Amino acid sequence: MKMSDGVEQAIHCVAMLAGLSEGSVLSAAALAEFHGVSTSYLLKHLQALSGAGILDTVPGPKGGYRLAKAPKEISLLDIVLAVEGSAPAFRCAEIRQRGPNPVSDRLFAQPCTINAAMLKAERVYRAELAKTSLADIGIELAAVDDGSIAARGCAFLEIHERKTAR
Repeated sequence: MKMSDGVEQAIHCVAMLAGLSEGSVLSAAALAEFHGVSTSYLLKHLQALSGAGILDTVPGPKGGYRLAKAPKEISLLDIVLAVEGSAPAFRCAEIRQRGPNPVSDRLFAQPCTINAAMLKAERVYRAELAKTSLADIGIELAAVDDGSIAARGCAFLEIHERKTAR
């Protein structure tokens, strides 16, 4: 299964926003700059994350984005569904009923076994994403970081973080 680039960008941006000081925001332009991505493409995903209740949006020239809830309350599945939507990745079009030499409709009374297998796999994949929170990702990163990753993020936030009233 292939996800859009927006999923990766969204997860990284949400993770970065978890490092903001209380009452601060980051602009979409700053998030795009840090990750080396297009601001206009990223904005679409930030808006989807806001619509899903993952991010708060602060309007205006000093505005930006911040988490709407604690990192432990945001799962990777929440982010993926906000960006990609809730439709299953595999969509059965019942092609088994097409083509030459049709067979009796009674043979198609049961759901397609291929579709059933794909949906089962998707349930497992979604369950794994649902049990992994943004806080979990932060803990795993801290365990392998020699301090360089944290220092890079902190230095960037020091310059680009915008203080606002909460």
